[in-house]
Amino acid sequence: MNEHVDAVLATAPEGGTGNHGAAVAGEAKNPLLVALGDRVRNLRAQRGLTRKAVALSADVSERHLANLEYGIGNASILVLQQVAGALHCSLAELVGDVTTSSPEWLLIRELLEHRSEADLRRVRVALGEMLGTASVDPARHRRIALVGLRGAGKSTLGQMLAEDLEIPFIELSREIEKLAGCSVREIHDLYGTNAYRRYERRALEEAVQIYSEVVIATPGGIVSDPATFNELLAHCTTVWLQAAPEEHMGRVAAQGDTRPMAASKEAMEDLRRILNGRAAFYSKADLSVDTSGKTLPQSFQALRAVARQSMGLA
Repeated sequence: MNEHVDAVLATAPEGGTGNHGAAVAGEAKNPLLVALGDRVRNLRAQRGLTRKAVALSADVSERHLANLEYGIGNASILVLQQVAGALHCSLAELVGDVTTSSPEWLLIRELLEHRSEADLRRVRVALGEMLGTASVDPARHRRIALVGLRGAGKSTLGQMLAEDLEIPFIELSREIEKLAGCSVREIHDLYGTNAYRRYERRALEEAVQIYSEVVIATPGGIVSDPATFNELLAHCTTVWLQAAPEEHMGRVAAQGDTRPMAASKEAMEDLRRILNGRAAFYSKADLSVDTSGKTLPQSFQALRAVARQSMGLA
């Protein structure tokens, strides 16, 4: 038996009169662990497996597995992975991911697994049309939303594009501050990220309602909330302004803000990680313009060309 696995699985004694056993017996079970135990037990029943068979396959003692099933065993992530393997399910199914909450969810997830990004995008669009959530907004092509990290040029290029098209320009961050009555930093400090996301969603919804023609510079993290990003994709033609991490950092510093460099010696590496983490979402934009190595006029001309073409303008 794997002694390391047994060691990292925190369990309560099955019996005994020791102080530790008495303490556990007197404590209320953690609801999360109880729910986890129920799922393990139900999955084992669905597979028609005995506890002994699962324990043997997972390389975990039968006693530890029993404690896990009864909600008194706080297993490590490695043990849960082994138990999931023994039950022939994903770790997500074991811990209760939403995509495992019903047979239909499981069947849909099975159909989508291992599909390419292009296939998944087609499915997302088709689902939107079938469920009535797809964009039928006739003004979508006249609203241009710029996405990308800070320093991509969204504010500068967005203002220039709006002037060229003779339509309004808004920075969503400023609209968020108007709604909240304080700065973005204060929203995060006082109310937290969840509150900020709510203000962000409200600001976008109001902008869409007010403007049928507009250029919107969005916050870099708008792609972090799938619901808000879906709203953006449904009502605006989105353009990803791309740039190399070094250019992002250099442009922020050129604006007089040296905090990114001063705050951390690993600032550049952090920036690369953020960009890598968000790139897959930014790539869902309708259009993209790479501003790396380009002057401001060159970047503007590239943005102007794709925006005007998208809007059907000469």
